[in-house]
Amino acid sequence: MNWKNVLTVVALGFLPLSMVAQANILNAKKPENVGQKTEEQIAADADAPLAYGYVDDRDILWSKTIWETIDLDERVNFPLYYPTDTVGIGADRRSLYHVLMKNIRNGKLTDVYRDSYFTEKLAGLEDLEATLQKVDTTDLGYEQYNAGEQISEEFINRRNLDAADIEEYRVKGIWYFDKRQGELKYRLLGIAPVAPDVNFVDDESIDPNANKVELFWVWYPSARQILHEAKVFNNRNSAQPISFDMLLNARRFNGIIYKEDNVHGDRKIDDYIFDNALFQLLEAGRIKETIRDREQDMWAY
Repeated sequence: MNWKNVLTVVALGFLPLSMVAQANILNAKKPENVGQKTEEQIAADADAPLAYGYVDDRDILWSKTIWETIDLDERVNFPLYYPTDTVGIGADRRSLYHVLMKNIRNGKLTDVYRDSYFTEKLAGLEDLEATLQKVDTTDLGYEQYNAGEQISEEFINRRNLDAADIEEYRVKGIWYFDKRQGELKYRLLGIAPVAPDVNFVDDESIDPNANKVELFWVWYPSARQILHEAKVFNNRNSAQPISFDMLLNARRFNGIIYKEDNVHGDRKIDDYIFDNALFQLLEAGRIKETIRDREQDMWAY
């Protein structure tokens, strides 16, 4: 047996799989052709996110609305966070925050709201500027202003929130029991990026846990096509990336419940369990188990 040939084949098998993940890389005549799909590929990829089935209100035997926190420090949630730097990476690799902001800027994503109840709709970037950007004037700039001069740009400090500043996502969804199909299902309703308050983002004297704000809430059903077209890096097989829509609908993330709909005005867990992270986590687990047990209880006679 020629061991050199065997070792060569094995070595080729371990080449960076990211090369294969790029569209048309094996057929490209020039580097500029990498990522440009042929007409046949475009026709084959002309798909849409898997449509939600119609659910009649009479078929919902039981439901529970919950809010969850997706901590981006957890490894399983990394696909939602990375890449944060887009300078040295292809245009097909973007974080979830980049995808949302890009489509808000170009006007494709319009169902953006102030809170998770989707009562106050934001007009666009104009309503988000105060949340996403801080503009501060230095002392020398104030001296120019007091002297009646125009403030020089070098004396104006601008701080914009970017993908690296996002610390977590918050999602709102509803668990419901479909009596027609006889199973417990989940439907994602909204998602919100969470970052430090831009006015205190670089202030180390502020408690980081008390400085988190929801930047905006996106009505998820209207963003499905956008998130379907944006792909997530598949760590197990980079030749087969998945979409953000598939990742979120399949619940391929770890979320911790921080609020549920209840008689107390949908109060949060930390509103009735104070200063005890362990007990708050146990309470979140109790709510999750209650939801899981609901499906089993439906079949108890």
